[in-house]
Amino acid sequence: MEAIQSWVAEHKLKAIGAIWVSGIGASLAYSRARTPLKPSLRLIHARMHAQALTLVVLSGAAAYHYYEKHEADRQKEN
Repeated sequence: MEAIQSWVAEHKLKAIGAIWVSGIGASLAYSRARTPLKPSLRLIHARMHAQALTLVVLSGAAAYHYYEKHEADRQKEN
């Protein structure tokens, strides 16, 4: 787990990009199997799902950063 955290800390943009691309791929695969939409609509929906996933990941990263900084400040006080 620590190895993954250190890689993500060093390659933040690559990690976010990989999550975005995997979100698009997963959404396209799901919509292809489940709904009879035109390819252009599938792509639009996939992009929207990937953007939502990216916002969730960025929000989680911000919360994690805040928690980590808060804990470091707390340890400095003691």
